[in-house]
Amino acid sequence: MSTTFPWSTNPRIQRAAKRMRAGGVVAYPTEAVWGLGCDPNNAEAVARLLALKSRPWEKGLILVAARIEQFAPLVERLDKGLQKQLRETWPGPVTWLVPTAGLVPEWISGRFESVALRVTDHPVAAGLSLAFGGPIVSTSANPAGKPSARSALEVRRYFKDRLDDITPGRVGNRTQPSQIRDLITGNILR
Repeated sequence: MSTTFPWSTNPRIQRAAKRMRAGGVVAYPTEAVWGLGCDPNNAEAVARLLALKSRPWEKGLILVAARIEQFAPLVERLDKGLQKQLRETWPGPVTWLVPTAGLVPEWISGRFESVALRVTDHPVAAGLSLAFGGPIVSTSANPAGKPSARSALEVRRYFKDRLDDITPGRVGNRTQPSQIRDLITGNILR
């Protein structure tokens, strides 16, 4: 899978982004597993995504973006040292917990005062974020208690026709989901 192909202009990626802007839930490949995504600012879309997974809202969700600038309102509030730490690991497989600063809806942050952010290095996930026009929700494409989907076929088996779209592409070469680290404490949570 080419990292230089302009995935954000691919007609199927454009269609999936359009469906997300209309409140839809879509599946797309990430670095290690298939993910489910939607518009993080659409409470109904997030509620539907959580219902598909049987995931409680209190756990919070990850937001992925193609560029650190897509997280500007959250990142610009951080001191320069913390911003540097983010830039040194992104794009890449590290998800950082960053203070919400009151800028993130509860249906995304869950019961936490932080939000999980990652600038993805997966070309399809990044292309979808660019086509959508901002960060998107990213959570593994599986019902609670089931293994994460590693192919579009597994996504279809889990969710049948309950998704609004499934993008083209394959998962990356990583065997484990992204590492999750707290930006303020430095603690590794996963």
